[in-house]
Amino acid sequence: MALVIQSQCIDVKDGICTTSCPVDCIYEGERMFYIHPTECIECGMCESICPVDAIRYDDELDADNAIFAEINREVFLAADGELEEPGGWYKTAPPIKDHPRLAHYARRVPETQDS
Repeated sequence: MALVIQSQCIDVKDGICTTSCPVDCIYEGERMFYIHPTECIECGMCESICPVDAIRYDDELDADNAIFAEINREVFLAADGELEEPGGWYKTAPPIKDHPRLAHYARRVPETQDS
């Protein structure tokens, strides 16, 4: 089983999940975060802290989010199709390029709070 970040994270990018990850396997993308499939130790810390309930084990994904198991893996593939091993995310790292499938998801506008 692998942990996967689903569509609820798109354009939200709260980032609290990165603070709970003991192995820094959650990488910031342009519109969402991604969990590296082999760096993750499947501890579940990120799942328990995600404010938008976007993180699940791959065998728990609903039909609408099942594609995110592939998206979270494929975003780390090199041009030759091999899985890149970046070695851990850090806060000042530039965002990785989002998976092309994210272009099919409408942009979310952040909710505004009334004063």
